[in-house]
Amino acid sequence: MRLLRLLPALLALLALTGCASLVSSATGKLADNLSGAILNQDDPETVQAGMPSYLLLVDSLIEGDPQNENMLLSGSKLYGAYAAAFVKEPERAKRLARKARDYGDRALCAHDAKLCNLLDKPYEEFAAAIATLKTGDVPLLYTGGTAWAGWIQANSSDWNAIANLAKVKAAMARCVELDETYNHGEGHLYLGVFATLLPPALGGKPEEGRVHFERAIQLSAGRDLMAKVEYARRYARIVYDRPLHDKLLQEVLDADAVVPGLTLSNVLAKRQAKELLENAESYF
Repeated sequence: MRLLRLLPALLALLALTGCASLVSSATGKLADNLSGAILNQDDPETVQAGMPSYLLLVDSLIEGDPQNENMLLSGSKLYGAYAAAFVKEPERAKRLARKARDYGDRALCAHDAKLCNLLDKPYEEFAAAIATLKTGDVPLLYTGGTAWAGWIQANSSDWNAIANLAKVKAAMARCVELDETYNHGEGHLYLGVFATLLPPALGGKPEEGRVHFERAIQLSAGRDLMAKVEYARRYARIVYDRPLHDKLLQEVLDADAVVPGLTLSNVLAKRQAKELLENAESYF
């Protein structure tokens, strides 16, 4: 709280010196540090209680520097994570997911005018635009893609939103093509989920999903516990493989949750693994 009280004065002092670039660097680093502190928190309830204040702080930083790509990406990540992990009310989840998407879209537009309103473009234009991106653009496209995925999930009853799923798949596939190791290989995790959203009889591709789940686990050296939870939930349950299901979830429960950049996700994964194991008998 002391930092929050001092922040306006610090920024004003920096501005008076004429060092605008220093202000941008300092606030951008603060946004990154906030994201890192949240991802490394091992108590989800603390994050849930405190995150609205962080969101407002990031909003204020973006308002002061609306074209700062780094801060826009941080805002997109924070809003998306909060909406997906902690918000249960459907209408509120929609609003927050939309904010995550808006920040991600603005970051893309700030990066390159050709990427403005990217998700709203026809598929052919969308595909052509992401084909021009390079390895250094992966953080930008990945953050935008995850925000789009969260927005679609929050609006799963809206066919206009669902119609964009093919574009999100293409974005994640492009991220994996450029750098499959980015963010602990989670591009593969998203592709695994996309492949197993439907059962095989309705067009789902569980074996394709299995390949992506296993690659995500391999790339994170097994430290991204959510990859194993989704593998169990999305693949093992669909193909009714109880031994694989229980093995994966028990590995999650036995693992250490504390991993830089993954701690919060891993703690939540452990809770989900426990629930899935407890109701496995009724499923299988």
